[in-house]
Amino acid sequence: MSSPSDDRAPDNRRERVRLHDLNLRIFPDSRCRAVVSVEWTKGRTFEGNADGTDTHQGRLQAGALAALRAITAVSRNRLALELRGVKAVRAFDAWVVIVLVYGQSEERRYRLLGSTAAPGGDLVRGSVLAVLDATNRTLEAHLDPEDA
Repeated sequence: MSSPSDDRAPDNRRERVRLHDLNLRIFPDSRCRAVVSVEWTKGRTFEGNADGTDTHQGRLQAGALAALRAITAVSRNRLALELRGVKAVRAFDAWVVIVLVYGQSEERRYRLLGSTAAPGGDLVRGSVLAVLDATNRTLEAHLDPEDA
């Protein structure tokens, strides 16, 4: 009998959109631009970008918006996503990033909440990962199997 952690056990994980690359540029005029690349099946990547102000909150929002735009591209616009809020909070000895995303498809509306501990204190990366946490469970229903 094999355990769930056994290497020989079948891989029953569902396909998830994963962060491929994140680039944050800071400009001299107090602006920033986040470029997010996500990967879905067979190494296919999709990119989104967003501009913001070069502030703590502006960087968080730019990262989250760029991630939403990349995810929308993955869904081939079958799912409209709107960032309703992003916040970084200090919990115990780590930063935690929380996002609220509203989504809408032809069939229904979604209210999605995602969170993650910011890896190494990188809050922008945390905002991208929190968006992926919020959207991955719902996104699967809007991905075309032919795209795989």
